[in-house]
Amino acid sequence: MSIWGALAGGFAGTLVLTTILRAASELRLTRMDIPFLLGTAFTANRLRAKALGYALHFLAGLAFALVYYAIFRAIGESGWWLGAGFGLVHALFVSTALVNLLLPLVHPRMGSPLTGANSTALLEPPGFLMLNYGPQTPLANIVAHIAYGALVGGFTQLGG
Repeated sequence: MSIWGALAGGFAGTLVLTTILRAASELRLTRMDIPFLLGTAFTANRLRAKALGYALHFLAGLAFALVYYAIFRAIGESGWWLGAGFGLVHALFVSTALVNLLLPLVHPRMGSPLTGANSTALLEPPGFLMLNYGPQTPLANIVAHIAYGALVGGFTQLGG
């Protein structure tokens, strides 16, 4: 088990996750754009938000890979199948608690149930399972995160 394998898996996994979600968006299966959500937390400029969001998304992918690695070390086991299971849990956490409950509380440009009628939010809140971004969003999110987890787990196992 190698930390370098986990980081390589995190990079590859984030690349695949981002590609799956971007493809789902282009195929009109979802309106979700995680890099845009991240970037608009720091700037209202849409172009800069995209660029910053992609950088932040890749950093988050590496950080989550380190969390996966720490759990693999703690349980003394890793592998693509275990990583895929972690990816499923990760997807469910992201879509039920992180972006549904926590993100609207701290994101300065996202609406929430508390947003007043006299203010205009740049972003619609994702909602439970991110269903506000389309009915296929949960499926796209779960598939992408399972692929991410499988890559992190597989690379970690291969790393020694």
